[in-house]
Amino acid sequence: MSLDATIWAWKVRQKQKKGGSIKPLKKLVLLSLSDRAGEDHCAYPSVARLVEDTEMDRKTVLKIIDELIEDGLIVDTGERKGRTKQVKVYQLMGVNGRETVPTTVLLDAGNDDLNSPNSGTVPTTEQFQQFHERVPTIPLKSPNVGTRNLSKNLSLESKNKKDWFCFKKLREEIYLADDSIDFESIMNSKWAEREKRAFEIYNAEKTMSDDLMIYHFTDWLINAYRTKYSNNQNSTSEKPSSTGSKSQQLSEKQIHSFALKLSQHPEFASKFSEPGESYEKLAARIAVKLEDPAQAKKWESYLKQVGFSGTLGAVA
Repeated sequence: MSLDATIWAWKVRQKQKKGGSIKPLKKLVLLSLSDRAGEDHCAYPSVARLVEDTEMDRKTVLKIIDELIEDGLIVDTGERKGRTKQVKVYQLMGVNGRETVPTTVLLDAGNDDLNSPNSGTVPTTEQFQQFHERVPTIPLKSPNVGTRNLSKNLSLESKNKKDWFCFKKLREEIYLADDSIDFESIMNSKWAEREKRAFEIYNAEKTMSDDLMIYHFTDWLINAYRTKYSNNQNSTSEKPSSTGSKSQQLSEKQIHSFALKLSQHPEFASKFSEPGESYEKLAARIAVKLEDPAQAKKWESYLKQVGFSGTLGAVA
């Protein structure tokens, strides 16, 4: 999913043509395409998937796609995906993101334009309006060279990264990953803040949502605790438990959380999803399966890949 593409789709103003589809329906199809676009702003959902997303009939969806192409909002790249190589790949046109950066050009000192009598004149209204639509060029000797990665040039996905931390969400993620860890003890330790700073520095140039930052920080924090600090906090960092390190079963919260994560795990989803099935439906099926301890044990290796750190009990 590309946040840049989704923001672009929301901002685009649809054209209403005589005999054409109404604008809200065109907007809905464009949003569905942008929701499934990658970093290259290309999307290739099947028609069946678009029909399911928009709840329109197939004929209407195909008609709207043709209209979006005619409006210049998407382009058929000619590439085909899917098992049968029949799913069309569409390029979203006009999406501006972090990768849209200024270009640099050398200014010729003898450029006639610099010595032109028009140099320094006030632009016309038309020129002024067009100016804001152009990508700026920066001379190599300009003091602005090297500033293209400053916050004012970043996409919305990369701004306000310092505001990502949520105490409540972190507590929940750590509980779901390993409920034997004493969250309060970790957060009251001196090393927790040190690890948080290291995590932020490590991910400074990466583009992630706040929830994804919390998810990865949970793994980072648990790994740091186990590999570097657990010996110093052995008496306070783990809750007393009658089972100790013995095997366990998934709680109801863990089942729903891991079902959602597994539905978006590429390898797992490719093996167990049905054609045209949405993430939500796949997650629901996975949750039902995980309620069976025997089935959960079979999928234990996948569960560990999405954050489960315990050991599931063997089924007799």
